[in-house]
Amino acid sequence: MGPEPRVRFVMQERQIVVDATGLVAGRLASIVAKLLLRGNSVVVVNAEKAIITGKRNRVVEWYMKRVSEWRTHYNPEKKGPKIPRRPDMILRRMIRNMLPYKKPKGRSALKRLRVYVGVPPEYASLEKLVPEEAKLQNSKVQYITLAELSAAVGGWEHD
Repeated sequence: MGPEPRVRFVMQERQIVVDATGLVAGRLASIVAKLLLRGNSVVVVNAEKAIITGKRNRVVEWYMKRVSEWRTHYNPEKKGPKIPRRPDMILRRMIRNMLPYKKPKGRSALKRLRVYVGVPPEYASLEKLVPEEAKLQNSKVQYITLAELSAAVGGWEHD
């Protein structure tokens, strides 16, 4: 008797629409990453309304340091990692970093992700998931939205 044939499991793909309004970006990113790894197709709308906790100045300084630290004596043209400045791309990068994106499983998961500023017309009528775990627990905590962060680092001016 030879070896048993390997059985491949086919993941059933489902499209999940997540509304990021008022949700903590890091918690939201981890939830979305888990959904993607389970084989779901995830669409995140209102990415500019996701929040990062912390004092506004401190968050902006931390992000600006990431953006500017690659311009060094050895790297004057800034050819290093490109740090996103638009709110949808900031959130997409957060989600990407929670996936094994250098492996085939993570790459295929990342291809199933769509992140939008606002709500595109094709997703306006669909039911949106709002994960309870990603909501802000303490209303006294200071925070900044991704739209404000993006405007502060010079990436996106919202009307």
